[in-house]
Amino acid sequence: MSRALALAARGQGYVEPNPMVGCVIARGAEIIGEGWHRRYGGDHAEVEALAIAGAGARAATVYVTLEPCCHFGKTPPCSRALIRAGVARVVAAMTDPFSAVAGRGLAELQAAGIAVETGVLEAEAAELNAPYLKLLRTGRPWVIAKWAMTLDGKLATRAGASRWISCDESRGIVHQLRGRVDAIIVGRRTADLDDPLLTARPPGPRTPLRVVLDSWGALRSESRLVASARETPVLVAVRPECNPAEQSRLRAAGCEVFVCPGESPADRFAALLAELGRRRLTNVLVEGGAEVFGMMLDSGQVDEVHAFVAPKLFGGRTAPSPIGGWGIERPEKALTLRGLTQRVVGCDLYISGRIGSPEPHGGALPCQTAERGRAGEHTQTGENTRAVQHSPAGQSPGAQEVA
Repeated sequence: MSRALALAARGQGYVEPNPMVGCVIARGAEIIGEGWHRRYGGDHAEVEALAIAGAGARAATVYVTLEPCCHFGKTPPCSRALIRAGVARVVAAMTDPFSAVAGRGLAELQAAGIAVETGVLEAEAAELNAPYLKLLRTGRPWVIAKWAMTLDGKLATRAGASRWISCDESRGIVHQLRGRVDAIIVGRRTADLDDPLLTARPPGPRTPLRVVLDSWGALRSESRLVASARETPVLVAVRPECNPAEQSRLRAAGCEVFVCPGESPADRFAALLAELGRRRLTNVLVEGGAEVFGMMLDSGQVDEVHAFVAPKLFGGRTAPSPIGGWGIERPEKALTLRGLTQRVVGCDLYISGRIGSPEPHGGALPCQTAERGRAGEHTQTGENTRAVQHSPAGQSPGAQEVA
């Protein structure tokens, strides 16, 4: 199963809004076929592995990171392909909570006489597919916050300048992040101060929607975002009271204007996330600035953090730190990252991790936003050997360095 999870990870950025899935077919300790879901609309992991295993799949064991699909979407059901191949046993890390599957795929295999088990590396599989699970459960995308700061915790100088805090190698990682997400979000002040393009360079597997949080529609017409809106989509998120003339100006330049309902910035941001989820965007990357991050963290709307710490000192009592907002009163209330990774990149320290409890899994989830044709990743940490027999289930608004 560890190998199947590693294979599944290769689909990151290529398969969304489907989940990432990996599959290994084995006879004893010998792997005779393996595969992963490589792209949205393409063959599923099980089909790819069966093609490699050929006739050897008969009476073999199949390890798959997510319950095989049992419905017709963009491709035929994997459950039927496994039955036709004559496999003896299917071990699934977890059931698929998508409403068209939700235990039915495993039940179909069992009804055909195939032994079925679940629960091997289940927690790792759920972490792997956390963005997919969140989209199904809440109808909102997975939110990644990214910033670069100095060793003394500054997002920019007291004059608002931030280029460049991080090194070339760190900025290369940021472009890789951009290339695998569905949207990049910044505040209007960051857009004004840095005049970024918010594109992935070189391009990645996805072309993200560029989103500016701009309550009053004041984004400058001469900005690089507006100037390039007809080539790469730009969405400007405004409040209901935004001047219609400003909305018309932005639309005429090629921007989409989305009016976010809600009384507070947090309410309006939640409405924006709901709209992006409705469009089946799975991962969004937020690049600042400080008040945007503060609002998001105060309202519990961040799932993952990527921070780059540079060995530089800016000083200045008015120079912004990465996170504004209200914050917390006592240290024991601090948000703690789980799944923490730390490494040196160039001269910077790169820290990443996830916030909050792992995504719930098992059983159907109430909100089914992502329509599956079907399809799993994150790095797994050790083999959970638990396997269970399956029972079928019917104010200093700082800019952030961006380019």
